[in-house]
Amino acid sequence: MAPRRPDSAKRSGGVRAADFRSSGSAASARRHSAAVLPSVLTFLVIVASGGLLLMIEKGMLSGVETPPPRGIRRLGVDRHTGQRERVADDVESQVLQDIRNRTMTSMCSQKNMPHSLWSLTPQQRKTLLQHVLVNDEYRFLYCYVPKVACSNWKRVLKVLGGALESVDVNIKMDHQSDLTFLSSLKPEGIRYRLRHYFKFMFVREPMARLLSAYRNKFGEIESYQRKYGADIVRRYRKGKSSRAAGDDVTFAEFVRYLLDEDAERMNEHWMPVYNLCQPCALRYDFVGSYEHLERDAEFVLRRVGAPPHVSFPARQSWYKPVTAETLHYYLCGLPQKLLRELLPKYILDFSLFAYPLPNTTAEHCRH
Repeated sequence: MAPRRPDSAKRSGGVRAADFRSSGSAASARRHSAAVLPSVLTFLVIVASGGLLLMIEKGMLSGVETPPPRGIRRLGVDRHTGQRERVADDVESQVLQDIRNRTMTSMCSQKNMPHSLWSLTPQQRKTLLQHVLVNDEYRFLYCYVPKVACSNWKRVLKVLGGALESVDVNIKMDHQSDLTFLSSLKPEGIRYRLRHYFKFMFVREPMARLLSAYRNKFGEIESYQRKYGADIVRRYRKGKSSRAAGDDVTFAEFVRYLLDEDAERMNEHWMPVYNLCQPCALRYDFVGSYEHLERDAEFVLRRVGAPPHVSFPARQSWYKPVTAETLHYYLCGLPQKLLRELLPKYILDFSLFAYPLPNTTAEHCRH
């Protein structure tokens, strides 16, 4: 049975980007503990899929020494009021942070994984260096990931660097000017900053990130429609004219295109996060998540010593988030064969960053 459609969706030659242009008490702690159990159990499926089950069976993960989960606030000083405040532990986040720390430490310790920037291939190193932003005043490195609030992080960097007065200034974001990329520095400068600076990145549920890129680039950005969309239509739609506009690419066609692409040479908006930021080669001090963006961003700003008046920007009013219902509709609308082939391309993003694999069984998709 076909998945249930959101009211705004229309069927016409498959699902199209345009269809969705418009989307500390003890008792509380116990509720969070109960809620996290399904996530932990589901993560074990990821572990098996990512080749980590053997590590668990051999006790490799239990023996890994990892730092305590970062970003969990207990007792601290509010950056805006200066008042000490007690913030209840987010139990689910704590568990997921610990899983993420242990998994990354264990996976990255394997012999076949890169152990430094200089052990990467030239292509891998080039991609990574072009995605790491530098702030020398506050001594941090940030690996930006498109479709994971990177535009707002760039606003923050421009404010910290004095190029913008406020993160709320209403201007079109220039993704290159007034920003320093690690790729612009000499090797000795890169080595120094890798040793001494605070390094962080942010991740997002892999399929939600893909869907966000698809809806934005093929539903709203004409340059992407011309450059990528027209080619996708010509490749995967039988009998289509060579003059295809590329503004009606279906999600299934986009997925077929991804399956034929080399992950290391993809466009940055759908390249796996692992390939963009190489977490085994750089060993980040903190990996925040899009799903806990406000809290994790606040932690990073406090950690680097940003001034109290610098806060992470609120979500733009025009932004249409990828909801659970929307993601359910698109994934359940895909032929199962395509989804089964797609997931391995992003399996390191699922396993390293502790995201459960999507449930697209027939029973689940009927609801």
